Amino acid sequence: MLPCQKSLFSIPDDIIYLNGAYMSPLLKSAEQAGYEGVRRKSRPYEIEPLHFFDQVQQLKEAFSRLVNAGEPGRIAVIPSVSYGIATVARNLKLRAGDNMVLVQEQFPSNVYAWQRLAKESGAELRFVPAPEGEPRGRLWNERILLAIDERTALVALGNIHWADGTLFDLKAIRQKADEAGAWLVADGSQSVGALPFDVQEIRPDALICASYKWLLGPYGIGLAYYGPALDGGTPIEESWINRLDSEDFKNLVNYQPAYQPLAGRYSMGEQSNFILIPMQLRALDQLLEWGVPNIQAYCRELMRGPLRQLEALGCRVEPEEYRASHLVGLRLPGGVDLERLKAAFQEQNVQVSLRGSAVRVSCHLYNDERDLDRLVACFRR
Repeated sequence: MLPCQKSLFSIPDDIIYLNGAYMSPLLKSAEQAGYEGVRRKSRPYEIEPLHFFDQVQQLKEAFSRLVNAGEPGRIAVIPSVSYGIATVARNLKLRAGDNMVLVQEQFPSNVYAWQRLAKESGAELRFVPAPEGEPRGRLWNERILLAIDERTALVALGNIHWADGTLFDLKAIRQKADEAGAWLVADGSQSVGALPFDVQEIRPDALICASYKWLLGPYGIGLAYYGPALDGGTPIEESWINRLDSEDFKNLVNYQPAYQPLAGRYSMGEQSNFILIPMQLRALDQLLEWGVPNIQAYCRELMRGPLRQLEALGCRVEPEEYRASHLVGLRLPGGVDLERLKAAFQEQNVQVSLRGSAVRVSCHLYNDERDLDRLVACFRR
């Protein structure tokens, strides 16, 4: 098993950072890549046309390997999840009477575009609520499958719930979506990079990821996979760099109607960001070196004992087969003084998030047993 990697991050010893689902820290090496990018931009006379393309291509290749996309040309560089979702929404054909299936309390970046589309088309938006009873994860997945019918045009969700880490069975959902002829759009922001995701196995029509969480990247950049269903679609902006032969700067005034192949049309303008791209590329290289299955295994072993202790104190935790290990929602027993708990977190420098009805604990390779002991001590108080 991988050892703790805290030395590769700039986290002080007195900070217990269990909040990677909010925002990851940067690797020291990614931070250094950002400094070098700033220096490069300070010397524009050294920036050649090839520099607009070389690291972007390397980034697409690295992300393609991370999610087993098979073809780097299906990867687009995006500024945000909402941008990636908007690209899908622009190309989804809906009729009155169609429906789109989402889960209740889904992150809003994967909701607002579908709300607008439903209003414009007369389609139905179906939110599948979490069940009250147990086993919550299994029952929630069953409800999602039941919500998909012959009029379903889209199923859009994360492969885990962003607030509590509940696992959604995307393989089963993909199969049911296929029967309906529906698109499957997965938001991987809270999982890809820490939980294995295999595009070839799940076959999403789109996989959209923010980079500043589990991809360990900077804020303001993201990555998306677009499958064959979106081939030949309409992008949400018309960037010069997304056109065929845009590498030939001297011929840019000879306007080109054809796009770069596959998902090349969907990348954002100014995708060749000389600061953010090198930072994200360094982070992906490190994730590939560690191996995503190894990251998840580390988190599983780190959390197993402390979660048993918290359950003994009365907290409710989803069974391991229905949740991720890098992002876990702890539901509190009745009578807990939430303000006292928050004060204990603050006194002990324990960084977690409160999301919905759960205390969200999200760990990574920069955490160790001492960190989880401090977390449990806060609950004991």
